[in-house]
Amino acid sequence: MNEIVPTKTEENKARLVEQLKKTPIVQIACEKEGVGRASYYRWRKEDPEFADAADEAMCTGKSLISDLAESQLIKAIRDGNMTAIIYWLKNQHPDYRTRVELSGRLETIGKTLTPEQVENIEKALKLAALDPGELNQ
Repeated sequence: MNEIVPTKTEENKARLVEQLKKTPIVQIACEKEGVGRASYYRWRKEDPEFADAADEAMCTGKSLISDLAESQLIKAIRDGNMTAIIYWLKNQHPDYRTRVELSGRLETIGKTLTPEQVENIEKALKLAALDPGELNQ
């Protein structure tokens, strides 16, 4: 019976991928598994399957950390932490988002804009979600 015995490198790769699911930071995951960063990046370059598995593990790990952070944010909001409350409102509620307001006046010096130039400016302002107002013609 021919059994395929995984090499030490393959075992290290598998352990590192599992660690990345829990700790999606390459340096820390490598330290926890006793693998050098250079080895990690060499494996990524030489082994597309490992690179794919590592990328997927990083996504899983980041999602886990995001869920943890969000739960801590909600806990802080429940505890009355004003910084957490403000952060949540600014990022989740349209009435509290940071807004930038621009105003100005378009003037030409010694020249009149052509109808095509006015049309292009109006299009640009509409694309930028700004009110073109009155343009100096």
